[in-house]
Amino acid sequence: MTSPVRLALLGCGTVGSDVVRLLHEQSADLAARIGAPLEIAGIAVRRLGRDRGDLPVDPALFTTDPLGLIKRDDVDVVVEVVGGIEPARTWLVEALRAGKSVVTANKALLAEDGATLHDAAAEGGADLYYEASVAGAIPLLRPLRESLHGDRINRVTGIVNGTTNFILSAMDATGAGFAEALEEATELGYAEADPTADVEGFDAAAKAAILASLAFHTRVTAADVHREGITEVTAADVASAKAMGCTIKLLCIAARGADAAGRETVSVRVHPAMIPLTHPLAGVGDAFNAVFVEAEAAGQLMFYGRGAGGAPTASAVLGDVVAVARNRLAGVHAASESAYADLPVRPMGEALTRYHISLDVADRPGVLEAVAGVFARHEVSIATVRQGPAGGGSDAELVIVTHVAPDAALAATVGELRGLDIVRSVTSVLRVEGGA
Repeated sequence: MTSPVRLALLGCGTVGSDVVRLLHEQSADLAARIGAPLEIAGIAVRRLGRDRGDLPVDPALFTTDPLGLIKRDDVDVVVEVVGGIEPARTWLVEALRAGKSVVTANKALLAEDGATLHDAAAEGGADLYYEASVAGAIPLLRPLRESLHGDRINRVTGIVNGTTNFILSAMDATGAGFAEALEEATELGYAEADPTADVEGFDAAAKAAILASLAFHTRVTAADVHREGITEVTAADVASAKAMGCTIKLLCIAARGADAAGRETVSVRVHPAMIPLTHPLAGVGDAFNAVFVEAEAAGQLMFYGRGAGGAPTASAVLGDVVAVARNRLAGVHAASESAYADLPVRPMGEALTRYHISLDVADRPGVLEAVAGVFARHEVSIATVRQGPAGGGSDAELVIVTHVAPDAALAATVGELRGLDIVRSVTSVLRVEGGA
């Protein structure tokens, strides 16, 4: 074997600790796969002296100077599992420009400013790998950027946040409301003490940007992604979905399309949606992730597994470490970013979707005609209408599902409905995907 490939590990929290453990437990196998042993040159942490249990690492390797560690001549590969935008961006740009390959799980940085990292990698002739940034241990990003490079991907639909999937699955199984399901998720460790990034869709939006960038050879940032969370999903919404033979999932949807002039575009969005129980994503429960890819030649592909957690994420990190280490020993680096298509991102208003709308209306003649007139004025076609009693004796409930229409027309329809005297309230608006 040749000289060791030496790693600088930035961060030693849940994921970083599992990276260290796996490096120790699988050292012989990893060395055999690479053709050289892997060694930890140093570990950058915020505080020295913290109790790290039985972590199999020499305490002398810990440092609070990440830039100093990165700049050391004996560091070959930088592994970043700290997260956040800064100072992680500064660290990784420094490494890449110096020709040191980077493995990162930092979805927020990649989604906000992946272009800077890719440019730095090209400048330094280094590898930038980030499989662990989306869907944990699920092999997803490398198939998109390598295995499917000979194909044309038209659509990517995914459940990419385990916390929200657990919450919605619990609501579906038990009839609980959002608050109760979130409390259970927190008690079981699926939700953070501050769950905002998950339940408001920020985490999924970052991952959607990364997936769209790879799938469509276009730089997409988190700011390009339309984002809605699940905090407004109610037990009544879940019950209504069941009545339609559907379930509700927080979906990331990235799709090719065309604007009014026929020019190719992409749309990228994250929001809760009803999908039919026959859809491949409908059966994805608990905190699992799954991504459904539709390509022209390959057809429909499904990637499924645990999308978060220390060990699954560390597994993806080490897979990338093996790849970049082998490239380094061979004197090559992976193909650079593919963003040649440079497709414009279509605004959410132009995205084609369907709505499920629940209304409390006055129970008297002419109401349905008036409501239908609003849909007609906005050129939105109604697919189904269901009527039943509402809470009050003088009111009725209308549940309307539309045909496909631009989201702007659907939103304008809902806006006008809210202003009608006969509409007591618009109790629920959810998008419908997948042919329900």
